[in-house]
Amino acid sequence: MKRVSIWLLAASLVIFCAAPVMASKTIKIGGLFDITGGTGSVGTPYAEGVRDYVRYLNEEKGGINGVKIELLDVDYAYKIPQAIAAYRKFKSSNVVAIQGWGTGDTEALSPLIKKDKIPYFSASYSEHLTDPKVTPYNFMVGTTYADQARVALKFIKDTWTDKSRNPRVAFIYNDTGFGRSPFFTVKFQGHHFPGAEDYAKEIGINLVAKPIIGLRALDATPQLLNMKKADPDFAICQETSVMATILKDAKKLNLRTKFFALNWAMSGQIAALAGDAAEGCYWTNPFCVWEDDAAGVNEAKAISEKYHPGKVQIVNYFQGYTAMKVMAEAISRVEGEVNGPAIKAALEGMSNFDTGGLTVPISFSDRSHKGSMGLRIYQIQKGEFVPVKKVLLSR
Repeated sequence: MKRVSIWLLAASLVIFCAAPVMASKTIKIGGLFDITGGTGSVGTPYAEGVRDYVRYLNEEKGGINGVKIELLDVDYAYKIPQAIAAYRKFKSSNVVAIQGWGTGDTEALSPLIKKDKIPYFSASYSEHLTDPKVTPYNFMVGTTYADQARVALKFIKDTWTDKSRNPRVAFIYNDTGFGRSPFFTVKFQGHHFPGAEDYAKEIGINLVAKPIIGLRALDATPQLLNMKKADPDFAICQETSVMATILKDAKKLNLRTKFFALNWAMSGQIAALAGDAAEGCYWTNPFCVWEDDAAGVNEAKAISEKYHPGKVQIVNYFQGYTAMKVMAEAISRVEGEVNGPAIKAALEGMSNFDTGGLTVPISFSDRSHKGSMGLRIYQIQKGEFVPVKKVLLSR
């Protein structure tokens, strides 16, 4: 009798323990975010976009195919050792995919991502991270930095009216993998990926200055004074919120140079910080802005309004939101077990996925993990972002 009681007790414990495990089954996604580091000004709204889309799916849609998403996110403060530690935590927690962040940490993690077969959506749009032969599990939704810089250069060349000489251009960047990525040849895992510097030579643009300005610089005057000696017609900038300082200091120095911000270097917030110094600045932007009117944009705005009443989101929110939307779409297409290789296959089968105006349609293949092949060029006119050209690129 005593033995029977023990067995009954053991069986009841197994049932009691097993039930919560089954009930708590989720799709685990890692989130590597910069909230407090050098790119935290843009990383924070990006993270909010990812989190909001996950919350929306769980609360309004019941998750993905009836299974809730569990987002395990970490603020790694833009530090590569902390990114590696976070990745190990994600792996031990059995995440099936990761929303990542910067160039340097994505480069450092790519061999692990490849070995462990975990799809990784980089918020770094560095072109060398899009080649499936080199980084088979890395994907990106945004138009690559090098493509953005090439678009800016082509726009400069096409609108140049002085036939007596070539346009003169400066590249302003921070001395990180992120900063260098658009402009210079990247040597990565035995491969060479040319940047916009080569393209400038090809189309007849003279590169006359390459000022380095840190992501948290409080004063850009010394670098801009040196740049002024070269007298560039345009300066293409790969920065984040320090762009406001650059524009204000350029105005103080009465520079005639026109500025071209790549996607992270401009937003409504940065423009507001720069004030009237931002007037005339161009911007390459692969994503929507709050003022856009399209189905996907309106959905995102409604979700933001629900969770953050009265808040007008800057472009970085839509970047994170879109990255999570595309990842969730791929997961929803998986038949059978949701794991890294199955998500990768679903992504590589994604062709012209309509984001509802958040971006151009998104496509991946087993030959290219460049998701977006288009953007708009804006110019700040009378304090407003005015679209001046839509650009679609060929693969």
